[in-house]
Amino acid sequence: MGANVSSIDTNCDDGLNYLPFKPKLDDIPEACVALLLSYLDPPEICKLSRINRLFRAASSADFIWEPKLPSNYNYILQKLLALNVDDALCKKDIFAKLSSPRSFDGDTKQVWIDKKNGGVCLAISSKGMSITGIDDRRYWNHIPTDESR
Repeated sequence: MGANVSSIDTNCDDGLNYLPFKPKLDDIPEACVALLLSYLDPPEICKLSRINRLFRAASSADFIWEPKLPSNYNYILQKLLALNVDDALCKKDIFAKLSSPRSFDGDTKQVWIDKKNGGVCLAISSKGMSITGIDDRRYWNHIPTDESR
């Protein structure tokens, strides 16, 4: 009772259609989607970029990825990848390249950025460290094992 009175009738006799189209996800402005994505973590951005073309295009905006990179990312790019920021790489590609571990210093050290918070991670093997008394066997002895990693 009263359900017909409160419903909207889109088939009016005057020919006006109050809902000319059904709103779609693609009707949202790309700048709005990009602003929304800027508040998310990188894994969440990547998941949402698979929704459709609009989200994929919005997820490539540099202003989204710039705050997620560490402040010294330019130095890391130059030293490890021999790349400059001026090279034709967007910030999303820079984040992707730096997210995977990169070995350096004779493969005794690795550096990468954390995908969740953009922090710099560094792994140093025992052979990559300078230990006092390294040549003196009284202090320590290197015993390689399969369980060392």
